Amino acid sequence: MSHNLVYEETATMIAAGELQSFVPFGREHCRNHPNAFNLQLRELQPASELWSSDGAAGLVGSLQEVSLQEREKECWQLRKGCMGVREEDVEFEEELYTAGTVVVWSQGSRTQASNVYKAFTVDSPVQQALWCNFAVPQNKKDEEEVEQTVCIVQGSCVNVHTVTGKDFISPLPFQVSNVWATKFGLLLERKNAATDAQLGPPGEPLPTVFSMLHPLDEIAPVVCKPTGLFEGSRVQYASDSTMKIVFSCSQPSLIVSYDTLQGIHSVWALRKVTPDERSSVLRCAADPCGTPLGLMASGFLTSHLRNISRLDSPVGTSSPLHYSALHSHQSRMTTSSPGLHSRIHSPSISNMAALSRAHSPGMAAPSFSGAARFNTSFYSPSPRGHHGLLPSPNSTVNETMLVPEMEPIVPDLCMEQLWSETITAGCHREMSSQASKVFLTSDLCENCYLCFLVESHQELRCVKFIESNDTSQLIFASVTTIPAKDAEPLQNIDAMLVLEACGSLVLYTGVTRVSKVFVPGLLSPTFSMTNHLPHLSTPVENISTPANAGSRHLQRLDEAVMPSPVSELRGPNIKHHEASFLEDYTFQQAMPYIHALRDAVCNRVTLELSSGTMLRISIPEIATSELVRKCLQAIRFILPKDAAMKVLVKWYNIYNAPGGPSAHAEWSLFVTCFMTLMGYNTDRLAWTRNLHFEVPLSPVIAAKKARPSDGGSDEVCDECLICCDDVVYFVFGIGLPSLRLDSAAPLFPHIPALFYVLHLLYQELQLDELQRARASSLVCLLQQLARDLQLEEYVDLYWRDYPSLISGFNESCLIDQGKTHLIRPSYLRAEPPCVLSWLSSCLRGEEVPPFPYLPGICQRTRLLVLSYALYIAGDENATSTDVSKYLAKLSAGVSKETASNVIFPPYKFTHNSLFTGLGFTLKDLESVPFGVALPIREAIYRCREQPCSDWLEEVCLLIGRQDLTKQAHKMTLAKSKSVGSGLSLEPPATTEADEEEDGMSDIIQEVTGLIWSQDLRVQEVRRLLQSSRPVRVSVVQLPEVSDHEYIEEKENKLLQLCQRTMALPVGRGLFTLFSYHPVPTEPLPVPKLNLTGRAPPRNTMVDLNSGNIDVPPNMTSWPSFHNGVAAGLKIAPASQVDSAWIAYNKPKSPELANEYAGFLMALGLNGHLTKLATLNIHDYLTKGHEMTSIGLLLGVSSAKLGTMDMSITRLLSIHIPALLPPTSTELDVPHNVQVAAVIGIGLVYQGTGHRHNAEVLLSEIGRPPGPEMEYCTDRESYSLAAGLALGMVCLGHGSNLIGMTDLNVPEQLYQYMVGGHRRAQAGANRERHKSPSYQIKEGDTINVDVTCPGATLALAMIYLKTNNRSIADWLKPPDTWFLLDFIKPEFLLLRTLARCIIMWDEILPNTEWVKSNIPQIMRGTFDPSEDINMETMAQAQDYITAGACLALGLRFAGSANSDAFDCLYEFQTGYYNLQTGLSMILLAMSMVMSGTGNLKVLQLCRFFHKRTGGEMNYGFHMAHHMALGLLFLGGGRYTLSTSNSAIAALLCALYPHFPAHSTDNRYHLQALRHLAVLAAEPRLLVPVDVDSLKPCYALLEITYKETKWYDETTVELMAPTMLPELHLLKRVKVKGPRYWELSVDLSKETQHLKSILSRDGVLYVKLRAGQLPYKDDPQGWKSLLASTVNHRNSGVRAFKPDAISTFTSEPALVSFAKFFCKTSEEMKHREDSLVLFSAMLYECVTQECPEMLPTYIAVEQAVGALRRGDLLQTFPLWQMRLVVELWDSRVLRGPANRHDTLLTSEFLPVMKNMVDVALDGWLKENSSVLRSYMKGEALPKDAQSTVLACFLVYRSIPCLRNAHTQLEGCSSLGDLLSRSSQLGIPLRDLLRLVPVLLGSASGPQTLQGFPLQAF
Repeated sequence: MSHNLVYEETATMIAAGELQSFVPFGREHCRNHPNAFNLQLRELQPASELWSSDGAAGLVGSLQEVSLQEREKECWQLRKGCMGVREEDVEFEEELYTAGTVVVWSQGSRTQASNVYKAFTVDSPVQQALWCNFAVPQNKKDEEEVEQTVCIVQGSCVNVHTVTGKDFISPLPFQVSNVWATKFGLLLERKNAATDAQLGPPGEPLPTVFSMLHPLDEIAPVVCKPTGLFEGSRVQYASDSTMKIVFSCSQPSLIVSYDTLQGIHSVWALRKVTPDERSSVLRCAADPCGTPLGLMASGFLTSHLRNISRLDSPVGTSSPLHYSALHSHQSRMTTSSPGLHSRIHSPSISNMAALSRAHSPGMAAPSFSGAARFNTSFYSPSPRGHHGLLPSPNSTVNETMLVPEMEPIVPDLCMEQLWSETITAGCHREMSSQASKVFLTSDLCENCYLCFLVESHQELRCVKFIESNDTSQLIFASVTTIPAKDAEPLQNIDAMLVLEACGSLVLYTGVTRVSKVFVPGLLSPTFSMTNHLPHLSTPVENISTPANAGSRHLQRLDEAVMPSPVSELRGPNIKHHEASFLEDYTFQQAMPYIHALRDAVCNRVTLELSSGTMLRISIPEIATSELVRKCLQAIRFILPKDAAMKVLVKWYNIYNAPGGPSAHAEWSLFVTCFMTLMGYNTDRLAWTRNLHFEVPLSPVIAAKKARPSDGGSDEVCDECLICCDDVVYFVFGIGLPSLRLDSAAPLFPHIPALFYVLHLLYQELQLDELQRARASSLVCLLQQLARDLQLEEYVDLYWRDYPSLISGFNESCLIDQGKTHLIRPSYLRAEPPCVLSWLSSCLRGEEVPPFPYLPGICQRTRLLVLSYALYIAGDENATSTDVSKYLAKLSAGVSKETASNVIFPPYKFTHNSLFTGLGFTLKDLESVPFGVALPIREAIYRCREQPCSDWLEEVCLLIGRQDLTKQAHKMTLAKSKSVGSGLSLEPPATTEADEEEDGMSDIIQEVTGLIWSQDLRVQEVRRLLQSSRPVRVSVVQLPEVSDHEYIEEKENKLLQLCQRTMALPVGRGLFTLFSYHPVPTEPLPVPKLNLTGRAPPRNTMVDLNSGNIDVPPNMTSWPSFHNGVAAGLKIAPASQVDSAWIAYNKPKSPELANEYAGFLMALGLNGHLTKLATLNIHDYLTKGHEMTSIGLLLGVSSAKLGTMDMSITRLLSIHIPALLPPTSTELDVPHNVQVAAVIGIGLVYQGTGHRHNAEVLLSEIGRPPGPEMEYCTDRESYSLAAGLALGMVCLGHGSNLIGMTDLNVPEQLYQYMVGGHRRAQAGANRERHKSPSYQIKEGDTINVDVTCPGATLALAMIYLKTNNRSIADWLKPPDTWFLLDFIKPEFLLLRTLARCIIMWDEILPNTEWVKSNIPQIMRGTFDPSEDINMETMAQAQDYITAGACLALGLRFAGSANSDAFDCLYEFQTGYYNLQTGLSMILLAMSMVMSGTGNLKVLQLCRFFHKRTGGEMNYGFHMAHHMALGLLFLGGGRYTLSTSNSAIAALLCALYPHFPAHSTDNRYHLQALRHLAVLAAEPRLLVPVDVDSLKPCYALLEITYKETKWYDETTVELMAPTMLPELHLLKRVKVKGPRYWELSVDLSKETQHLKSILSRDGVLYVKLRAGQLPYKDDPQGWKSLLASTVNHRNSGVRAFKPDAISTFTSEPALVSFAKFFCKTSEEMKHREDSLVLFSAMLYECVTQECPEMLPTYIAVEQAVGALRRGDLLQTFPLWQMRLVVELWDSRVLRGPANRHDTLLTSEFLPVMKNMVDVALDGWLKENSSVLRSYMKGEALPKDAQSTVLACFLVYRSIPCLRNAHTQLEGCSSLGDLLSRSSQLGIPLRDLLRLVPVLLGSASGPQTLQGFPLQAF
């Protein structure tokens, strides 16, 4: 029997795999790393040896000679790779290796060698290196982004390196003993130094634990909340120096600490501090029982942390501080320490403790060990109590406390105590040492444990913990101890590896012992040490260990051969000490033994051997085959936990035994094991016995099989005997006694439940094409169980599925109800749940019971059942509230049915969301059988035809619309100069170098080429707007002109041309708006402003600086400002711009400062200036450079438009005297800067109606000139700015200005407009304006010339679009000649403009309306007797017309309204004669046609561009080129908006008084011209072909909402095109037939379309199959479908497979055509197949559903197999039946629905007919077979069996064995119909049965008048 003993030993042993020697990769790398440590090595070691072949040995040798200190430093840790790698990718390990000053991070996997990912070298020796994830809060929402980092701790600082490449260095304010990574960031433990006493007040402990949430955050103390007995749980700083952290983890967020004084481990939850805890800790220690660390101490701490020495504060004995220290010390004594017993010592003891800790930290623990410590802890609290220490504690402490001026550091994290070890008084065992290793592990039944290894006791303590019901808290339950010398968790196989004291490796799952681990090549220690009982600690829990099982075997062995000492060894308290063990077994000295375990990753772990080498092994998984894994999951789900654990452990041991089975035999092994556990004797069943012969039997398994069970009962059978019996029986064929099940087997009571879950698993496998092959192996097991449980219908169901397979089985076993009762769960019904018939009845529209499913295992069943319910049954709530109608969820381990509602998040779109919500993809759909998938494919096809524009990316992927997927992928920010992700719409590189420098090279040619494909207008605009090349100065030298004069003449001509050149940048900024994404490493290229000329014919230089003519000073300062703005406006708002880059662009030379000022303003206009640091803003303003200040103030205000930002308000107020307090010192602010600041106030407070600012601005419009010449020059522009700002602040408020009625804003403005007495200055400014100006005599009347423009525009903006007639009438031009003479014509223009935009809705785009603005007196005939100045009249008329035209331009800005354009064009080219008017009308036209690049306007602009002489000054050029810029705004991608804010911006920018020369700011600040940008919005829609990623043409259908001017209208536009303003639209739709349709509904929300437009307007579109883009085929004649559309049927024949490539680019379809549709040698004999395949392909391609091709083929294959009669299973016919039922349900709804189906109308009936013919033919011959089946006789054995099953399945005839009697006696058809209606057989199928049922045995006869083929 001695061999039996070996079996017993190996029976619970598993083999570890993949043995490799392990050397940390970093060590290898460090050897080649050029650091100091290495050089030292080189000197010590001869080179030859260092690079010796045996790398490890060589290095070990060399390391031994390095001083010990250096070697200590080497350490490493491993973890599972998590660098953004998806699960299905290869899993790899990462190693972090530290030695000396080097840290090496490497990664490598099984398949790929290790490589260095990053290596870091720091300045001082590395104390610790660790991985840590920091959470970076995102600015907008609450979500946080996780940054993965490596933290390297040195003596004085922590270096943090993120994966994305950021580096931080955080200085450490104290010495750190240890650093821990947590969920929130780093936790730092402070080293306790002797200096503590000097720092804080005496006796006040300083915090010891600190947190750092991010490397840029302050280090803050951590608060702890212990659970105490005496004072409840009080929050305090974690300042207990006896507490050492030994472990931290982030999921769940836990910390384990060790109390060095008591030797107790505690578990704490780490979380963010709540506000109450924060305030309670920071509160001043006023009350006597205040927190131990009062305000004072925290002050000390703060100052210490912030490195400010406060040691010189007087801390003497006389100081009251001393009392407070004593006092708090007293209270500290009574605070309970963590743990059961608080430590209340007399002060002397605690001081001694403190001292001993201070001097020798190592000695601290033993000093109070043993009983003495326990005695002290039972003292009563000190009798002195809290009283009498201080005379009046409150007063003394408060008055005399030296409150530090530093505010305390706010804590971020809180540790809350969850659990700590208990110490029982009875057990005086020696104190536990600190845990050397802590980890979390879980067992196979999903219980979680926190384990810590206590080396002093050589035991592993496992604490079980569970989440509370609301998952907010962890509850720690009982402790189990396992004797262990070392242990490591194996995360992904739910187990841990334990090294026992005797040196053997044992695998545990949770606290259940699984088996020993055999490491090949290492001699295992003797087997006698195997069975230790785990020590159970006090809360004794019944732990399910297989201990009793083990002891049973031992007894059995004892009786046989074992010597007696072994049984004594089984006592519970055996302590093995290594030494004695080794002395006994001296032979082990020679063999290296396992000394420790480390670095567990997944299921791999490193063994450290006593010889110093390391081996890495992997522990095998519980199952490799998917089927076995699923069965185990189901078993685990249904069984009680302890039973499940037994099964899993048993299986694990059998499967992984050394020399165990190969993968293909895994299933056979599983069945054997499983059935044995249920009580079967597998050797006696023929089919399981055959399984044995598949398995290469090893003696181990044989021995195992022999025993019926491992658990449960204790009887010992004589197994060998039974084996012999079996052999005898089978060999001699003696009749067996009826096979009984062993009712003592552990799983015997659970057989019905297990059978049911496996049946559901079988149904799940049926729904997966890839798993279905496995279902046939599962069905053998199921049929056996079903027979033995006498579930006839189940057996019938299995027979129908696999007729040929099941007919072979006929054995059944007797289930003896003997001792144990079977638990028959209520959910096990007689009729088997069959998912295919459930789906089928759903298609037929019958009532369906809920289908049972196993949560987490039968996901696919659940998914398909719900989608059928949603789509076929049409129940909208199927996925949200009515889940229980369709699904019954089995509850685990409980034997009663609970149909619990599984609530899903409510989905708002069609059922596609259901799939994606469950992670269902198209790939998964391919593995769903074709009949089941068809309705779902149909639903998907429907969605594909008419999708919603706002579906999620996953949904779009599912329905196969790549265009939408790409659209939903929000990352279309153009990173370089591109339009969308992957759209490299780079401008073509031009040849000439100087063309690059004109600043306009970034306009995207591909898009502009599509918009304006017929001509080169964009190049023309570039030519007109370039200012970087010399102009051509052509002056003819007349004979009488001397050379000197000629040169002057040329220079004068150049000066004229320069007026134009200097005005160009304003237009260029608008033209190139937002077209460039800067590279952060390069400065922005700014084209230079070139003011030189070239004179033909010799091309000589002409220069203004030659001194021949007078050039105005500072002529170029404003033009270069505009040039800077133009360059800056190119930057797109979506670019990555940061503060450093803005400062980096600052030019070196002072003459470029103006340009930089403009650049700053532009950055404000595109929103980037908010990123500029406040420090830099302050820096720029203090320079006192006027232009910079103007640019900065306007820029910052534009960026903060309408935000009322306080910091910006302060910034602006400094520059506006009126906003400063009256007593403040007068600052000398340049006038233009004041103007800019005033406008800035208007921008920042735009539309807010802010009262104070409105009041100040109102008075500033009429600000009188001061006495000392201040405010005397350019007063007009200031007054105008104040008016514009006032208008902006109250923009569009009209008469409802809240709280401003007392200001009488409109009346005051009216007075400013028409004149009158000045009112007394109210309020704060009275002092300022006491004395009048000495220069300007205005008296006390208002100077209308100054105040009128501002007041007029302010009124216009306040009442903008309000249609307030009374205000509008104030602005009417006067109706008498006398009054007309008093008004400047310019003011008439402004008044008309103002009046029109107040009466917004009355503006009409026709000439009559424009003329209606001219007063009556001017329109009539004139009486020549009246003295009328005709010039005045003409001028007045012109100006009024210009005002009306400007209003018309604003009203229709950006609309490209043709009526408005025609009307304006008529005025422009008509009788008009005044240059101002002409310019205004040109601007109005370009506003209307903004962004459209209209040719007529371009021609006008070009005409004005050429006129340079005469009255054409700088200002007119500016106006004309602004018009040109607006016309091509943003290169045709932008246009103007008509929102209130946009109108305000346009009024500022297009103020109709343009500067006379380039330094003129008298009436209007030139910088404001650029505010037009604020009115621009992107409205260009560019269709981009999703396949080629090139912009293309597509037809759009745009529907306008109904308004009072027009009804709802639909227009068609060819995109790329400008969309109208979005609020006018109802829907935008991409129209077929060329592209897939896509509709964006704007009535619901416009956000989606807005985001598309803001991302360069890229709208992805997808060409339909067989269509060509418009560019290649404008008329649509070349399309392949065009030829076949007219005569559809001939299309199939005309289709040549070669033509496929024009239809589709899908490689699968192309190659299908190549191999299956072309006649080739092999395919000749299958001509019909070729035609059929071609037809299928044609259907799929033209219908745009290539994914249907497999379905077509599958249907054809199924029918073919049925006709040939080689079907082995009925599954294909199930699918056919579902297809036919879907078709019927469609046709029943009416013929209109036929076109909905995906399978075409020709194909399906043909196939259906073939099936019918085949089955009917069989029925005619073999009706007797059917009849005998229906009578319930034995199933036929032969081929008939298969066809019969096919017939029953296809005809959906239920299991009729019992029903046969009812149907048998029917005499007539009617009788039959009424009886069968209960059975739910469809009529069509019933009629097939009629002849069999009603006819005689002689054979089927046809019913009277019913030819069968009719159905």
